[in-house]
Amino acid sequence: MTEPGGLRTLKKERTRQALADVAISLFLARGFEQVSVAEIAAAAEVSKPTLFRYFASKEDLVLHRFADHLGEAARVVRARPAGAPPLAALRQHFLDRLAERDPVTGLCEHPEVLAFLRLVHETPSLSSHLREFLAADTRALAEALAEAVTGRGELAPRLVAAQYVAVRQELTWANWTGLAAGATEEELLPKAVAEAELAFALLGTGAAGLGYGPG
Repeated sequence: MTEPGGLRTLKKERTRQALADVAISLFLARGFEQVSVAEIAAAAEVSKPTLFRYFASKEDLVLHRFADHLGEAARVVRARPAGAPPLAALRQHFLDRLAERDPVTGLCEHPEVLAFLRLVHETPSLSSHLREFLAADTRALAEALAEAVTGRGELAPRLVAAQYVAVRQELTWANWTGLAAGATEEELLPKAVAEAELAFALLGTGAAGLGYGPG
């Protein structure tokens, strides 16, 4: 009997998640460069060809955890309330994530999250792949901004998207480094909120005249 498509998709995603979890556990325990693909496959009880059917590279096993966030900023812009400036929606989304201590903001003191972010930031090949992820996220946001505010040509939405993604990453880095240095979430939250407000105010100053930010 043929397995329903929805069930097949669910099983594949569960397998992908299980493989990523095994790999990340090994990377956190021993270091990214010290673990081979063969060791990951053996620990997950699959063959190397099977592992590569799910992940094209060793780096993808780690960055899989960012997959759900790819295009998130673009989705926020498209789902914003009617009449709301795109940057106002992105600002509120980031502040909401800070309040929830979402790992994507860097403000999450769970030991595994801190160790995972350290792994990504301090492994050159992972940092390089992360830049590719951010570039794709920037392109998706630029498309959403071009749809949201028409008549601005191609460059303006690309510039605003690039600035937003760079600011978001700088805020995330500041939050993570604060926690890594020993501060607590509660200690850092007021500073994180204030820095986010400053960042979005600066972004809005330049983007307001183009229709992307509050003006």
